[in-house]
Amino acid sequence: MVVAEDSKLAEKQAVDQIQGARVRILGELSKVIVGQHEAIEQILLALFSGGHCLITGAPGLAKTLLVKSIAQVFQLRFQRIQFTPDLMPADITGTEILDASPEGRRMTFVRGPIFANIVLADEINRTPPKTQAALLEAMQEHQVTAAGTRHALDEPFFVLATQNPIEMEGTYPLPEAQLDRFMFNVVISYLPEDDEVRVVAQTTTHSSASPQPLFAGEDVRRFHDIVRKVPVAEDLVRYAVRLAATSRPRQTGTPAFINDWVNWGAGLRAGQYLILGAKARALLQGRSHVTAPDIQALTLPVLRHRILLNYRAEADGMTVEQVIQRLIEIVPLPGR
Repeated sequence: MVVAEDSKLAEKQAVDQIQGARVRILGELSKVIVGQHEAIEQILLALFSGGHCLITGAPGLAKTLLVKSIAQVFQLRFQRIQFTPDLMPADITGTEILDASPEGRRMTFVRGPIFANIVLADEINRTPPKTQAALLEAMQEHQVTAAGTRHALDEPFFVLATQNPIEMEGTYPLPEAQLDRFMFNVVISYLPEDDEVRVVAQTTTHSSASPQPLFAGEDVRRFHDIVRKVPVAEDLVRYAVRLAATSRPRQTGTPAFINDWVNWGAGLRAGQYLILGAKARALLQGRSHVTAPDIQALTLPVLRHRILLNYRAEADGMTVEQVIQRLIEIVPLPGR
């Protein structure tokens, strides 16, 4: 009985910590960011879970400002990399130089901007795949390799990448292997008129409000531990796996519309991120357990960049969001 009570107390404390952090973070972000509540929630879920985030939207929608503001709130070392067509991999990871000192000449590694806690890869799809691929090792292994030597990155480490819609001139599609490393693909759209009026009013005065730092790196790592301790029933894990698996064409039991419209479906990481994000969402909603709606709410940002549609889908006027919605409708809920 005492053990059970202690466990319930620990769960309540974990929920209170995450909920309290969420309220304080949103309060600080509201000083500089107007609207975009869904996008902010998804980015916070990724940070609490320890995942990277891809942010998609047209220029001028405050994508860069949002990422920079979040870095200020978490008091983490922030670096911005502006991706351009002539950016080279060494410009990101760093390079070795010949250091001539009184003790003699030796090769010294100069760390690149990837050595930070939060890295903003701004307009990541404006540079060719060779440079985009330079992020892969850092995103997956939290390290970079230069001249055969591995250099560990600082923890915690997040890549928040912004990209313009692919239809815009001068952009390159990200490789599928790189896309799979992002936990969420967050879409930022145009604001409603009232919110846009507030933005224009605030940004055309002398007001210089900025978010205040609330947390440090140790706090972020503690949030990661709390999220991973949230229990999940096996049938919910199986539900998340089935959502991802059903998106794969030419598999046993694959729906006809997936075979007709999808070239490539979601892999194993999709199920992992659905569960991990659902754990964080449950805590942010004041619960110590995951429910099916938690998983459903994250299906779109998790699968959006992992499902590749074919020309037939385009000819039929189908979008990846519509395909995902149909997946949610046909995959049975746990217990059914």
